[in-house]
Amino acid sequence: MPSIQRVIATLLLCCLTFAARGETLRLVTDAWAPYVYEEDGQATGLDYEITREILRRLGMQLELQFMPWKRCLLSLEQGHADGILDIFHLPEREAQMLFVEEPLSDVEFVLFHARNRPYPYERLEDLRGRVIGISPGYWYNDATFRTSTLFRREEAPTHEANLGKLIRHRVDLVVNDRRAGLYLSAQLGLQEQVGYNRKAVGHDRMYLVLRHDPRLARLAKDFADELRRFKREPAYAELQQRYANPEPLKP
Repeated sequence: MPSIQRVIATLLLCCLTFAARGETLRLVTDAWAPYVYEEDGQATGLDYEITREILRRLGMQLELQFMPWKRCLLSLEQGHADGILDIFHLPEREAQMLFVEEPLSDVEFVLFHARNRPYPYERLEDLRGRVIGISPGYWYNDATFRTSTLFRREEAPTHEANLGKLIRHRVDLVVNDRRAGLYLSAQLGLQEQVGYNRKAVGHDRMYLVLRHDPRLARLAKDFADELRRFKREPAYAELQQRYANPEPLKP
């Protein structure tokens, strides 16, 4: 039987050479433009480009598959994927997945409204009696907003459906990330019909997570270290600017 020292050495070698062998990291995600989405059949987006660049620097390729959110979680759990691109950090998720320490993006949740029916928001009491459109499965970090009974929540199957309900006055407000909501409004040609309250209802961060696997643990650390370096470079600032508001909404 091999000695315990030889087993440990083999495991360490696997960890150290995972990136060096030019392997492919298989990730899954649920599209959320402009962070990660498909355009003309190709994956793109701010966090997609960041992740691809960091993996390139580590000598690896990125393979990305789009699927509904619940399938993303199941794919990781069953070992069909190495990780999930763009996920919020919840303590209860740490047992099932390994979070790369450095976040990919900061998220600012705001309330979108129809321009012809604005509902100013400065404090939670302003939402009393309102109907707010939300997206199922999405986490809203601010506990006060998430648990408030002042307003009623109404789910829609997609972010597009939420905006459609908003301009038809089927909901009073829609909560979404500011950058994602602006991007989607521009894509749907709704810039003149949709506005948003500048005061945020919460902030969060999105991460890359990997399976709990010895060969991926070293990669998680290397990825975080390289991402921190990349964030200090002009190329990172240029990438952020390129995915800024596609067409700013009027106040």
